[in-house]
Amino acid sequence: SVYRLCTMWKLPSLLARTLTSGTGGSPLLPDMSEVRSRLRDIVGASTNWRDHVQAMQERKALHTLLAKRQEDLPPRKMKDSYLEVILPLGSQPEIREKYLNVHNSVRFGRILEDLDSLGVLICYTHTKQERQPRSPLSIVTALVDKINLRKKVVYPDCDIKFTGNVSWVGKTSMEVKMHMLQLHDGDYSPVLDATFVMVARDPENKRPAFVNPLVPESPEEEEIFKQGELNKLKRIDFSTASLLKMAPTAEERNIVHDIFLNTLDTRQEREGTVSFRSRVLPPNSVWMEDAKLKGLQICHPQERNIFNRIFGGFLMRKAFELGWATACSCGGSRPFIVSVDDIMFQRPVEVGSLLLLSGQVCYTEKNYIQVRVHSEVYDADTREHHTTNIFHFTFISENEVPRVVPKTYG
Repeated sequence: SVYRLCTMWKLPSLLARTLTSGTGGSPLLPDMSEVRSRLRDIVGASTNWRDHVQAMQERKALHTLLAKRQEDLPPRKMKDSYLEVILPLGSQPEIREKYLNVHNSVRFGRILEDLDSLGVLICYTHTKQERQPRSPLSIVTALVDKINLRKKVVYPDCDIKFTGNVSWVGKTSMEVKMHMLQLHDGDYSPVLDATFVMVARDPENKRPAFVNPLVPESPEEEEIFKQGELNKLKRIDFSTASLLKMAPTAEERNIVHDIFLNTLDTRQEREGTVSFRSRVLPPNSVWMEDAKLKGLQICHPQERNIFNRIFGGFLMRKAFELGWATACSCGGSRPFIVSVDDIMFQRPVEVGSLLLLSGQVCYTEKNYIQVRVHSEVYDADTREHHTTNIFHFTFISENEVPRVVPKTYG
């Protein structure tokens, strides 16, 4: 298994495509279990929870292998990190149950988990040093920038192929572009495109660490790299435009005030007794405060990642499932995921944490539903709550959905 994966590492992307295009079996490709096994080998993680403390202690010795400057690391090309991985839902029916939902299609939450694992392995492939079997880097997901779906339904009985590579590199961060395809009539057709941002840290996951620079080889790769740089600048602009730092624009103030005026009780207005509290719900609408769901998750050791924190893919799956349920209860019919945006991993979640999830429909238009899921951990000792993630999901419903109307200015 691991040999097959290592062989794939050495294949240029064109050769990899040639070997795997067309036919359905894809015998050369590693599967998702091999991806996770390889990640454990690279980090030296223990598969046994009782041994995890010793395994993490052993990683401290890898500090000496870290580069002092990025310039000391050999540059890499995009094809160096290119990987293809199979999810054999068609050829291995025994794994199908784990990915199946009640509507007889693939659970999108499981796909989020697989994308997260693959994104980390792609980054370890980019930073791999030939003479070092274990990596001194702790590579973790910082952000899911964008996931766009091209198809409403993913079939549970056809093989899926994931491809991806590093598309942009900063000093200590890497952008990864991944694609998912599904086999139909002997050909793989595109299902989704994803952009993740990973960060490299020292062996104890405490400080940033340098990663190999990336050198584009063609005009097409130059364009991809330039887009990665633009994405980074957009993220900086977006973070500075937060309402916690800047006042709303004139246009935003007008939108909010119009919503407020449209919900005033006109009967009381005629009588001259109107107040901020005298509000009525417009036809075919629901108050925003009535379009929410909450969930609680106890974070068991089974859900840990290779660094013995809670696996980011697990957090994404749980948030997605709550987001889907929130959209379903608001729309009254089956919602389909269209897009995932701006998942920020603000702080790690420790094993044993109580994870509180809050799903809120924050905007609807025609058949579209925008859901925000807020994730926080509760510390039973200090009784404090800390935000860990904020997720944004866009769904499309089978039927037109009610308009969601905010009741308070907040």
